[in-house]
Amino acid sequence: MPSNPPLTGVKVVELAGLSPGPFCGQILSSYGASVLRIDRPSTEPSPDILTSYKKSMVADLKLPSSVALLKTIIAQADVLIDPYRPGVLERLGLDPKAVLLGLNPRLVVVRLTGFRRDGKYKDMAGHDLNYLAVSGVLNMLGTKGQRPSPPANMLADYAGGGLVAAMGVMLALLQRNTSGKGQVVEANMVDGAGYIGLLPRLRTKEPVWNGPRGTNTLDGGCPYYQCYECKDAGEYMAIASLEPAFFKDLLKGLGCRYEDLVPGNLKREDKRTWPYMREALTEKFREKTRKEWEAIFDKLDACVTPVLGHQELERMGFQHRPIVTLTESPAMPVDAQWEGKTLPIGTGGEETLKEWMGWQRDRDYSVAANGVYEPVKQAKSSL
Repeated sequence: MPSNPPLTGVKVVELAGLSPGPFCGQILSSYGASVLRIDRPSTEPSPDILTSYKKSMVADLKLPSSVALLKTIIAQADVLIDPYRPGVLERLGLDPKAVLLGLNPRLVVVRLTGFRRDGKYKDMAGHDLNYLAVSGVLNMLGTKGQRPSPPANMLADYAGGGLVAAMGVMLALLQRNTSGKGQVVEANMVDGAGYIGLLPRLRTKEPVWNGPRGTNTLDGGCPYYQCYECKDAGEYMAIASLEPAFFKDLLKGLGCRYEDLVPGNLKREDKRTWPYMREALTEKFREKTRKEWEAIFDKLDACVTPVLGHQELERMGFQHRPIVTLTESPAMPVDAQWEGKTLPIGTGGEETLKEWMGWQRDRDYSVAANGVYEPVKQAKSSL
């Protein structure tokens, strides 16, 4: 019988932030960690929708009393997610090395910034596009002869940011099992995205990736690794028939001969054939609807699939799954399938403090009119 999720019993304090920090926290909560988000006092709802299985409490970190209460909570926690720019925790009196690890030597503090913590951009604000730009990854993305193309905010914010930070937490928790000590995990989206772009960088001196963006095998340059519009405008098929066997089945599905796509006596890998091949494939895929092409290629091993959209997947009843499946200690079910769920600030905070600390409201802490949690004066000595 499967056991509990692998992070069951791990206590995570998540300082409220934008996408990467909450994504890191959601990965941890999805695998059983108890995640308490620390929200700022506000009359506006939180925009965060990466909230699965989390709880919230409100703290005004401009107030010494709130900082003191937070320190006490952190002293009992396993992980702190810091999404702030460099120097913010230090100014709040929450320096990870000088203060927090002294309070709790087993604490893992993951500090997630956009730019690197050193160098030219360390004090600048930025977004996913900026981090991709200075990582070298953005320059690889886009069409030949056109400006670099933003790939939404998936590569830096989520893949290079939140996901990499969560991996750092896992590694630090694993090390703690051996050493008994926590540590500071420094993650940034420039290095995270840059590492995800490792393979293209290592191959920039090889034919597969030595050309300008949009001219290489895997970046849209190769006509048999590309998307083509079908007879029904706005519907596309994706072909990735790189290996000879798959290309053979591509020809079979299209009803083409090799020479119909590859002119003269040249080989398909020869880039001189690519403009002709791209035009031929463009015309061929416009002969049938996407559904017709699906029916053909579902029966072939050609690496040809329809390009599905989110609305279509939702209509089909597609069910999202955890990021990775553990057969013996499975993740929590994905509770937000097609609509993000916000977590109203302050929701579940009292429950979490009772579970973590054994605290009770009005005995160990009070809640002000603006929702801020404060120490109870008579309990000050215990905080």
